[in-house]
Amino acid sequence: MGLDRLTQAIERQVRRESEPPGSHLPELQVTASTGDASDGDSRDRSRARRVIARLLRRPAAGPFLGAVIVYVFFAIFAGNNSFVTVDGTASWADQAAELGIVAVPVGVLMIAGEFDLSIASVIGLGGLTVSIATGHYGLPLLVSIAIALALSVMVGLINGFVTTRTGVPSFIVTMATYFAIGGASLYATRLITSTTTVGVTSSGWLHSVLAGSVHQFNVSVVWCVGIALVAGHVLWRTVFGNWIFATGGDKATARAAGVPTNRVKVTLFVTSSAAAGLLGVIQALEYGGGQVGQGDNFIFDAVIAAVVGGVLLQGGYGSALGIMLGVVTYSVVNTGIFYTGWDPDLAQLIIGVLVLIAVLANNRLRQRVLSSG
Repeated sequence: MGLDRLTQAIERQVRRESEPPGSHLPELQVTASTGDASDGDSRDRSRARRVIARLLRRPAAGPFLGAVIVYVFFAIFAGNNSFVTVDGTASWADQAAELGIVAVPVGVLMIAGEFDLSIASVIGLGGLTVSIATGHYGLPLLVSIAIALALSVMVGLINGFVTTRTGVPSFIVTMATYFAIGGASLYATRLITSTTTVGVTSSGWLHSVLAGSVHQFNVSVVWCVGIALVAGHVLWRTVFGNWIFATGGDKATARAAGVPTNRVKVTLFVTSSAAAGLLGVIQALEYGGGQVGQGDNFIFDAVIAAVVGGVLLQGGYGSALGIMLGVVTYSVVNTGIFYTGWDPDLAQLIIGVLVLIAVLANNRLRQRVLSSG
């Protein structure tokens, strides 16, 4: 019996030594390899979820999805009517450019917790100033543009100082200046020209820079993109951008931390009015004149575009990219309706629904961001 056990042990040892290294552990190797792959997949999925969560928390995430959905919707229902062609794209892009020139500064002001409704009258003021100064009195176009922008800046200073010094809500202050400037423009225009519409003819490099075109697209598209890029850089890459978010998020805390909240607000009011004056000049040169009330359509359009673009009405949250996406969404809806052949009144219905959805979604997103730190 002892000899038999010894013989069997020797045979087992010989067989084990004759096998390739590690061949006696195939199941262990497979199990270990499977476990490593499973852990790796789990880590990848967790990393992907974190990345998606961070992206969804960004102010431009919701507006991006909204813009894509709206564009695809009209591309399907109006694609056969040239909506997706270069001409169709230019039609909504040109409208978006004019709105974006004022919507981006107004949206940034809203991030700081304030409103500016006076832009509608300032647009008319800018157009009429250029038209009267050059078209009626014959001043050089560059001089009339400088006067128009100077008047616009003055309006912004008035809005900013009255709001910060008196504590009256900017909604009320800018509504008052809207009516005051509109009435003053109407009175002065009739007194000087005996009419409410004044023509102006422009040419040369100033016309090309402000009212020219690049193929089917107006040069205002370039101005709009430039303003959005500058606003985005200021918001996310400068100390002043941090001050804007702090002022809109919690003014008292920001002031206690040394943020010059009043200076921030006055600066943004001036920026908003200057942009409105610039748009008035562009429209006057592009359409050959200015008229009283030419900016009335923008009184709430800029605010709507900013809200659809992810800016909170309470302030403290938003982005320049999101505002531009809101501008695109608003313009695509307004233009796309005509390409579908549907009743244009439906545009207002769609925009109203978009605004409500945007407000609810933005508030919900802000709550989630705050709760997650």
